[in-house]
Amino acid sequence: MESKQYETPETQGQELSTVCPLPPQALTPQGLAEPLPPETLPGRVTAVHRERYQVAMAGGECYARLKASAYYGGSEEFPTVGDYVLLRAGEGEALLLRTLPRRTVFERPDPDVGKAIQAVAANFDTVWICMSCNQNFNPARLERYAAVSWQTGAVPIVLLTKCDLTENPEDYVARAQAAAPGIDVLALSAQTGQGMEALEPYLKPGQAAVLLGSSGVGKSSLVNALLGEEHMKVNAVREEDGRGRHTTTHRQMICLPGGALLMDTPGMRALGLLDAEEGVKAVFADIEALAGRCRFSDCTHTAEPGCAVKAALADGTLDPKRWESYQKLDRTARFMAGKIDYLRARTKLRKTAAPHRGRKG
Repeated sequence: MESKQYETPETQGQELSTVCPLPPQALTPQGLAEPLPPETLPGRVTAVHRERYQVAMAGGECYARLKASAYYGGSEEFPTVGDYVLLRAGEGEALLLRTLPRRTVFERPDPDVGKAIQAVAANFDTVWICMSCNQNFNPARLERYAAVSWQTGAVPIVLLTKCDLTENPEDYVARAQAAAPGIDVLALSAQTGQGMEALEPYLKPGQAAVLLGSSGVGKSSLVNALLGEEHMKVNAVREEDGRGRHTTTHRQMICLPGGALLMDTPGMRALGLLDAEEGVKAVFADIEALAGRCRFSDCTHTAEPGCAVKAALADGTLDPKRWESYQKLDRTARFMAGKIDYLRARTKLRKTAAPHRGRKG
């Protein structure tokens, strides 16, 4: 199929490109064996520009819009970056018909007041949790990021960026390993190239990673280094607190020269603990194991005799700060889990009640 470009106020003047063509194994989900309706093609969402979606297919790329009756009046999940979709392309604008089942997904409470759940990235293999070796490093934030990353079903890794700014990157590695045990921790510098070779196992053709990290940690510099060119704008970081401004303005998937895929999205900055109970258990597996050794199965770890958690706190084998972090994240995750059914029902109600705004589909 010939690549087509449909300009909107959000996409005017932009080229239809994900830097490198997506490899064949990244275009169609495994197991798509059902016969497709006539003139229906599989594709993958590579960028989201408000109500327009950039989609890559075997024959090229195009912009597409949603089929209103399927998405606004039906049960289809609104697409996000990384989603596999079915679409119909013709002489006019391409039309998205269906969002295929997701292997992994990052969801968050929608930041818009009165709205519910929003997917910000889908169908990735790894989550790159980025923190820099300066004032940005925050063990509590790392614990939260690790919890939501495990919850997606993907494998998280921790990237300690800007390791050239410290004389002791090993100290940051040790602190990260303590906050997120069981997760690979890599110290690297996009500026000097130090440690970049350690990313090779995560850059296989078709393998997708989503970037997670606050502003100023060097995600854009990392992407540029992996591309070998300046594709993403890099903003300055305030020296006094290590903070920067987000350079990503829309959700996008970038294909690297070797065929690996990187997803970057401004939505990741406001990620919440949405349905992350299992993720919290994975991050704090040591505490979960201690709790399993308590005398009583319903131990609250406060005044009960035979409490293994209290014993570990008393003899110093459990850090009180780690216990406090666990309690805080566990409470938050349980609270959010109680809202899941409500939020999903509200999302469904929004879709069925939303006006079509004159769309035809």
